[in-house]
Amino acid sequence: MINQETKQDVLPRLRKIEGQIRGIQRMVEKERYCIDIINQVTAAQRALDQVSLEVMKRHIESCVANAIKSDGGGPIIGELMETIYKFIR
Repeated sequence: MINQETKQDVLPRLRKIEGQIRGIQRMVEKERYCIDIINQVTAAQRALDQVSLEVMKRHIESCVANAIKSDGGGPIIGELMETIYKFIR
């Protein structure tokens, strides 16, 4: 589960990204220059990647660390590795 600190850090970022996405929609509606749209989409993707990395970091610091301490963490490490592989593709 996501903790309160992570939630407070991530929600404002997600709201900002939501605004970026609405801006991209307006750009498409107004038939703006393709490269400008692509640049905004790229910026939104990078911002989402940063949110993912922050959530992943906090997951490692809490859930993964606790699992390793309690039972060696085998399954949760496997789950984390699968998530990392998906993230980098």
